[in-house]
Amino acid sequence: MIRAERVAASVEGDFVVFLIGMRINKVWKVHKWWPVAQAMPRMLAELAARPETGMLSGEMWFGRTSIMVQYWRSIEHLLAYAKDRNASHLPAWRAFNRAVGTSGDVGIWHETYATSAGACENIYVNMPAFGLGRAGSLEPATGARESAEARLKRHETRP
Repeated sequence: MIRAERVAASVEGDFVVFLIGMRINKVWKVHKWWPVAQAMPRMLAELAARPETGMLSGEMWFGRTSIMVQYWRSIEHLLAYAKDRNASHLPAWRAFNRAVGTSGDVGIWHETYATSAGACENIYVNMPAFGLGRAGSLEPATGARESAEARLKRHETRP
């Protein structure tokens, strides 16, 4: 549902922004990159079925370089999932290392950012719940939440 208004996201407590993706370096090697591309939907289905894992939400874009932005409750939740021997991640990681390794056929990457509640700024206009707004809650961007500067300054830490 598109919200025809200006809203800003609010997330209670600290959280983690996790960017993860894949780059197809050799398009003709479908047998190398297709299994890598198929691993993420399995993990997402698993995470959706197990909210206790701590993944709050995610958005994905596809192309030669694909990216997924995920929001997690904590670094501890993210690392626990990554190391869980009963979850889909470890078998997918092992399969990647066996089939692709450092051959250069397919690239994978991730970046992890830990942040505190209120230490980020966002705005959504004429959008459905998206990104951090899907991971947390959306509030009208009025008053003290009306400008980016006000949203950022509201949470500045003072010495």
